[in-house]
Amino acid sequence: MSKVEEFEELRPLLFSLAYRILGSVSEAEDAVQETWLRFDGSATRPTSTKAFLSTAVTRIAIDVLRSARARRETYAGPWLPEPLLEDPYQDPERSVELADSVSVAALLLLERLSPLERAVFLLREVFGFGFDEVASAVGRSEAACRQLLVRARRHMEAGRPRFDADRRERQELAERFFDALKDGDVDGLRNLLAADVRLVGDGGGNAPQLAHEVSGADKVARLLGSVYPSLPRIDVTCEPHDLNGQPGAIFRDRDGKVVHTLVLDVLDGQIQTIRAVINPDKLGHLGPVADAWAVDRELRRARRRPS
Repeated sequence: MSKVEEFEELRPLLFSLAYRILGSVSEAEDAVQETWLRFDGSATRPTSTKAFLSTAVTRIAIDVLRSARARRETYAGPWLPEPLLEDPYQDPERSVELADSVSVAALLLLERLSPLERAVFLLREVFGFGFDEVASAVGRSEAACRQLLVRARRHMEAGRPRFDADRRERQELAERFFDALKDGDVDGLRNLLAADVRLVGDGGGNAPQLAHEVSGADKVARLLGSVYPSLPRIDVTCEPHDLNGQPGAIFRDRDGKVVHTLVLDVLDGQIQTIRAVINPDKLGHLGPVADAWAVDRELRRARRRPS
């Protein structure tokens, strides 16, 4: 098998690992590309291509994360990971761990960990690497990795997200939510939301965004019900999609450009959290991105006009 063939066979694993470490599709793709350059430029073939590539992408991603964390400390408003349409890596034996770890809630929880803790936790708990492989990937002893994993587990268990396991029920609730959203049915929305539901928006200072997090079923329902029914009047459409393994949607303008995404956390038959990514820097991998400011101005004009 050629180097290219070996690399392409492992690319889904490398991307999935890098994305979970970084929470960014674009940065994960860059990390995978840098991994290829290192592999292609190596004079000898490694004994284990998987071990070589996993180590390379892990160390690259850790370095990127260290600099990214400094930027996130000065980020304008709430930081959310870039929405992921589909996880390319599938492993039936670890399907539950993989699905849980790619959710927005889990990625935000991983933000509490140091870069090394994050890498060790993902390699061991999510991707099932042996401790010898983990130690090699992060450049630490097995004993040190076990200690890192204990600390990481403690942080993750303290806030581990839970979701409804029944995919069909989640999708049905999401359909009812988006129908109520389209109709501006405030009562219908309120009935679908948990009493302490949270609405979080990430504009990053590059797009209109909420001044602050909105919480409480009544406030969230009224806000959503006052804004979203006007979107069709400016030809913004809602495309239901699973994002990060959870029900959500991509909103596009009349030219098909991405305006923003919504993703829903569902538990016990209610929506617990609604997260919107509006920052155009985080949407380019989903297609051409709309001018969010222009859409906002048009939306404001439409809401002032009589129906």
